[in-house]
Amino acid sequence: MGPLTATGWLSSPSTGDAVWARAEEPSSAAGMRRHAARLAARLGFGAERMGRIQIAVTEAATNLAKHAVRGEMLVRVVRAGDDAALEVLCLDHGPGMGDVPGSRLDGHSTTGTLGIGLGAIERLADHSGVHSLPHAGTVLFARFLRGRGEGAAAATPPRLPFAGLTRPIEGEEECGDAFVARMEGGTIYAMLCDGLGHGPMAARAAAEAVAAVRDATLPAGPADLLAQVHRRLGSTRGGAVSVAAVDPGGGVVRFAGLGNVAGWILGPERRQGMVSVPGIAGAQARRLREHVYELPPGAAVVLHSDGLTGRWDAAGRPDLGRDPLLLAADLLREAGVRHDDRGVLAVTTAGWR
Repeated sequence: MGPLTATGWLSSPSTGDAVWARAEEPSSAAGMRRHAARLAARLGFGAERMGRIQIAVTEAATNLAKHAVRGEMLVRVVRAGDDAALEVLCLDHGPGMGDVPGSRLDGHSTTGTLGIGLGAIERLADHSGVHSLPHAGTVLFARFLRGRGEGAAAATPPRLPFAGLTRPIEGEEECGDAFVARMEGGTIYAMLCDGLGHGPMAARAAAEAVAAVRDATLPAGPADLLAQVHRRLGSTRGGAVSVAAVDPGGGVVRFAGLGNVAGWILGPERRQGMVSVPGIAGAQARRLREHVYELPPGAAVVLHSDGLTGRWDAAGRPDLGRDPLLLAADLLREAGVRHDDRGVLAVTTAGWR
């Protein structure tokens, strides 16, 4: 099995596996470097790989503090089946970059760009990506795969066609939003739960929703998976849940939702909403309904909680053929403005049809 292949479930990181922090002061680099070293050690990274990770984190945090507006960083462990990686994510709200290719050149430094040149971070990481628009902001990620190092194959390792992000409301350590995704038999199954309220009780409900989907037998329809989640959440405070089965080969998305977790089919210039029924998984549910939608070639599917406003535009998003983490991060940066737990799960289909 290759690193982070599209087999096995990808779930939200546990509370101890993800650290969010503001990166607005030069001192933030030291703190994020320590968090990255702790998580990398948990994954068993050696000294040489640890050094690469710390350099990337330090440079990214330093440049956020110098040039960004409302800069934030995430360092987290992601696991897919038996595979794992360390991810570093940077978000900011301006001034953005007008020349992303130029910023990849070492030594390139103008206000609003990463002064070391993005090429340096790209060389350090196994996967990386950046999306930026002038006067809007920037998202940048670097991914370090467990099991790769000096002497590893030079070919670019595979990436998953889905990625999610969760962030707890300010003042809480546990997030009440959680996601899970998996590719099985050419279909990508994706679920996002928004546990009612915030804090540990909401997080417990969301974790039970994830467990219900992971325990399910595939293939299964989204309405059947949602019904299993509904039954599982009966002992919790409940939550809003959406489930999608994305079939790039068949050109369709099957969707079932209960409550206000939004589901979208996203193309380069427009988006289409998918229909959920009112209710609370685990407490109140009308007859669960499954809807089938056309999936245009190369389109993405996005699920997000109401911690993200639905007033975002399809225009200006990252190219849908790129890593889905860029899309999830860009939406969280722009639309995640509400004082609430925030969760977003993006599925990209370009190259899988």
